[in-house]
Amino acid sequence: QVQLVESGGGLVRAGGSLRLSCAASRSTGIITTMGWYRQAPGKQRELVATITSGGVTNYADSVKGRFTVSRDSAKNTVYLQMNSLKPEDTAVYYCNADRPGYSPRSNWGRGTQVTVAS
Repeated sequence: QVQLVESGGGLVRAGGSLRLSCAASRSTGIITTMGWYRQAPGKQRELVATITSGGVTNYADSVKGRFTVSRDSAKNTVYLQMNSLKPEDTAVYYCNADRPGYSPRSNWGRGTQVTVAS
């Protein structure tokens, strides 16, 4: 099973920036899409941004223009640059890696807390 380890979370003031990293290791196989999801207290987990192995990106409307997802496929690492952070961005951010044809196909990290103070 793939191990995903997130880092870079923390406490920041509104308007500030953070950069999250997620490194995949162990039986990485062929990872296609990697991405970030988040879950705020009392809410469902939601998509933040994804990036395919070909570099195609997808963003939630709420983060477009503020967040940028990037990837180093050679290192099996995905990044999330978060700028102009808002209090509503406060959540646990989870890394995800998709491996079609493997079990489990969808792999999750343990999450990293991002707190944006107003």
